[in-house]
Amino acid sequence: RRHTRYGTVTGVQTCALPIFITGASRGIGLAIALRAARDGANVAIAAKTVKPHPSLPGTIYTAADEIRAAGGKALACVCDIRDEKSVEKAVADTVKEFGGIDICINNASAIYQTPVESTSTKKFDLAMAINTRGTFVVSKACIPHLKKAKNPHILTISPPLNFDGSPVNWFARIGTGYVLAKYGMTLITHGLAKELEDYNIGCNCLWPRTAVATAAVMNHLGGQTVMDRSRTTEIMADAAHVIL
Repeated sequence: RRHTRYGTVTGVQTCALPIFITGASRGIGLAIALRAARDGANVAIAAKTVKPHPSLPGTIYTAADEIRAAGGKALACVCDIRDEKSVEKAVADTVKEFGGIDICINNASAIYQTPVESTSTKKFDLAMAINTRGTFVVSKACIPHLKKAKNPHILTISPPLNFDGSPVNWFARIGTGYVLAKYGMTLITHGLAKELEDYNIGCNCLWPRTAVATAAVMNHLGGQTVMDRSRTTEIMADAAHVIL
């Protein structure tokens, strides 16, 4: 949908959409943010990484620099989505900086690939806290602002619910605990789609059909062998752009 406050240049919509995205200091989240920045979006990066990690590239500050270089505006928010107060502050800072929130993207996730028997309870709890609970807390904090937006969306990076005999069984492919935490993200988004339909807030999930080459895939899901047959993060960014 097009709205006059965004304007048009040579037939192409330009925007200053305020986007709140979690875990966008690298990987898929950063790719989505950069694609939006090319349209002039205002992007709040809500993530924990403030110092370089030995095996994970990027921080919220380097991501912000890349977004600005791509044509958008950026706000680096130090945020732990397991901490409700931290989320509320990041959302408040975003609204203060950009005047509102039009799009909430639940991208942050903890990933692991082990069967139940070899998964520590601590690791299980971490994934549930970041993936499922984090999606709940972030969406909850953004909803009051999305209700005021002209074309609001919630986009969650999580898989389809394959309980219908689909040939893709994510539980078997990746591991029960991790998939449960990701399915929690999907179920919350499905629920919000119904809860928020009277406010015309679009709620969608996005998931790749194949592996996507990210540091998380490199470190946790098979290393270089899997990376070599993975697609790039840009395919997710393009898909998110179409949805939003």
